[in-house]
Amino acid sequence: MGAAVQKHVEIADFTPITPTAAISAAAHGGRAKCLQRLIRLDLPVPRTLALSVDQVRSIAAGRRPYTEQMLHELESPLVSVRPSSESADWGGPAAILNIGMCDRTHADLAVNLGERAADAIYARFIQAFAVHVARLDPEAFDLPARPDATTIASLLDAYETERGATFPQDPADQLADALRSMARSWDGPTARLLRQARGAPAEAGLGLVVQQMALGVGRRHEGESGSGVIQFIDSATGLPQITGRYLSQSQGREALLAEEGAIYLTQDPRGPSLEDIAPEILDTLTAHGTLCRRRLREEMQIEFTIDGGHLAILDAVRVPRSSRAGVRVAVALASDGVIPQAEAVARVEPRALSELLHPQVDPAHPPDVFASGIAASPGAATGRLVFSARAAQAAQAREEPCILVRRETTPDDVRGMHASVGVLTEKGGATSHAAVIARGLGLPCVVGAGGIAIDQRSATLTGDKGRTFREGDWITLDGTGGVALAGAVPLLEPALDDAFRTLLSWADDARDIGVRANADTPAEAQVARTFEAEGIGLCRTEHMFFEGDRLTVMREMIFTDNAEDREAALRRLLPVQRSDFVRLFRIMEGQPVCIRLLDPPLHEFLPAGPDALHDMAESLNLSLRSVTARVEALREFNPMLGMRGVRLGIAIPEIYEMQSRAIFEATVEAGGGVVPEIMVPLVSARREVELVKGRVDAVAAAVKAETGANFDYRLGVMVETPRAALRAEEIAANVAFLSFGTNDLTQMTYGLSRDDAGRFMGAYVAEGVFIEDPFLRLDVDGVGELLTLGAERGRAGHPGITLSVCGEHGGDPESIAFCRAAGFDYVSCSPFRVPLARLAAAQIALRDLGFPR
Repeated sequence: MGAAVQKHVEIADFTPITPTAAISAAAHGGRAKCLQRLIRLDLPVPRTLALSVDQVRSIAAGRRPYTEQMLHELESPLVSVRPSSESADWGGPAAILNIGMCDRTHADLAVNLGERAADAIYARFIQAFAVHVARLDPEAFDLPARPDATTIASLLDAYETERGATFPQDPADQLADALRSMARSWDGPTARLLRQARGAPAEAGLGLVVQQMALGVGRRHEGESGSGVIQFIDSATGLPQITGRYLSQSQGREALLAEEGAIYLTQDPRGPSLEDIAPEILDTLTAHGTLCRRRLREEMQIEFTIDGGHLAILDAVRVPRSSRAGVRVAVALASDGVIPQAEAVARVEPRALSELLHPQVDPAHPPDVFASGIAASPGAATGRLVFSARAAQAAQAREEPCILVRRETTPDDVRGMHASVGVLTEKGGATSHAAVIARGLGLPCVVGAGGIAIDQRSATLTGDKGRTFREGDWITLDGTGGVALAGAVPLLEPALDDAFRTLLSWADDARDIGVRANADTPAEAQVARTFEAEGIGLCRTEHMFFEGDRLTVMREMIFTDNAEDREAALRRLLPVQRSDFVRLFRIMEGQPVCIRLLDPPLHEFLPAGPDALHDMAESLNLSLRSVTARVEALREFNPMLGMRGVRLGIAIPEIYEMQSRAIFEATVEAGGGVVPEIMVPLVSARREVELVKGRVDAVAAAVKAETGANFDYRLGVMVETPRAALRAEEIAANVAFLSFGTNDLTQMTYGLSRDDAGRFMGAYVAEGVFIEDPFLRLDVDGVGELLTLGAERGRAGHPGITLSVCGEHGGDPESIAFCRAAGFDYVSCSPFRVPLARLAAAQIALRDLGFPR
């Protein structure tokens, strides 16, 4: 009966990892499951035991593990313990090697391996046990380059002094203490925060593996001994390449940390290699790597030990890799038939594509951060600080890269943004003016850097650590990480290679929702075309008026007193607007182009500040007093809820009529079967649509009569007010499409300024008020309900109506999933987010087919 109880205890306490053992990543962690796979491949893995997540939790709660039985099962004087979380990315406590070293084992090893090797192993173990298990001060346990018997005596004395107890000499006690320490450290506050930052759920558990030690140290004449790490791709590029390090007379991953003595794996003119001293071992490792790639369906990094000429495989993990390497590896595995194409698509994180589209800060460079904010537009750039649009344009004229710094940007800054390589603002949120424009231009942008102080008069910026930077100083902006760095930092260039394009072509085969781009200029349209957007879902025509002399003409129109003078000014804008539309239509080569009629309030075209007002008075040949008075007259208490959008088009119909004529004349000139889409912004009522539609139809008829050409067009509305969503049934009866502008719809639904939300959004997310910033991720409960109602009612009023989302949510994977489930026809996002949206849409469709990411 006693024997039966003993057997039951062993089975309940740990599981020997064998080819047929009941090991799973969920129960025992990813490392335990990977070791089982290596054993199934008949690789030389030392005998190993797995402790499940539940068993580790019970050890953390105070139960003593049955370490005597573990050591008996392993039949080894020395063992190691390694963490085994479900995902290797979640981290875990440091591995502890050489458990079982004590005075008796030291004496035995001195006879078998020599005193030098035995001393080194014992000293390393005392140090590791003291620091990682007993939690003693590391400074008291520094090791010399060559530990000896004196070192060991000193370490044992230090342990007794610091701990108040002698160093444990029972291997079973040592193992129990190590397991308990690792189990408890997993649930420490720091460990919890770290793994949650890496994407682990709060309730994630830890498994542990206990393994026979392959020593890696010994008498040199008895065969090569040492340890190393090998992988078969370059982590940065994903290209095939044997890389790693090997260190004789070492253990674990010491080869990667050694400042001297570590050697290359393959022959290298720079120094000795493993291939020189043990070519047969390298051949075997290469064969193991090929086998792992084929059978484990992944590029693996293998940790190995050579013990007296005998190879042992201790562990294998997925090769750490950059985003560009991740894409190349997934495509290579699929191209070689190792995994299906659909799985390759499912493996790549959509947001990682941003690193391929833009330059990135070289992670090898130590960051010197002086400002932190919201990562509003990805990528990195280095340039000289400038504090005004005029200074940015001057820098561009000197062919000098610059980074524009503003408290917050306005439409007046657009030309300066065009001239800059990056934008940093003190205020603003993820959908503020600076963020939206920067994403469209593909500029790295950090907004809401509240810790900085900008002094426009002295042209200085004080960082959140008190350092001051002057105009002309070099800085680097990291729009991916949301930080600004001092000085010119090395950058990694974009990687739009064949692997990138192949992956996205496979994604297009899988997805079932369209992806268009928001593009306001021919340059942005060209980017959209390069990234294979299926048309333009939103062209904001107001941005065309901020270029060159157009702004002056626009201001002349604003300053007119009657319809006749307005029409005269608008006639001067007609040719340049028509020219822009022709270029858009030709770039998109017959793809749909949805053009939004003028949306912002007129004050956005007017300057602020005495110098700017004086410049405008000069350009218009008016007195400063009359200009100032006109600007004041146009001022509104809440301009974003004032005379803008369709209200502007109804109050000043000449503007929309000019734009409609420009669109139709461009349609005729571009030819090629172009069917333009005209979108009316900020609609709230059916009558608004009827009024605009009547005028647009009249312009279309006039252009057809004048040119003798016949063409079609589609009229739609931008649903960005809650009332438009609720009254979508009657609005839809008069239009061909409803395009939901989720930026403004979110703003109006919440009563929340998207420009000012950054000031408190971090606190709201931290306190759980919002799961995520609703301008970054669609609020599916509130705003999402309006989208669902609008879609349902729109289809009721017009069964064949086209539905889309053209806010920045169109580039967010979770928001795309919502739109697809609601039956939307397409999403539209910034040009540089089109690849992300294409991949995310494919993965959403593939999940329905059983391909989890």
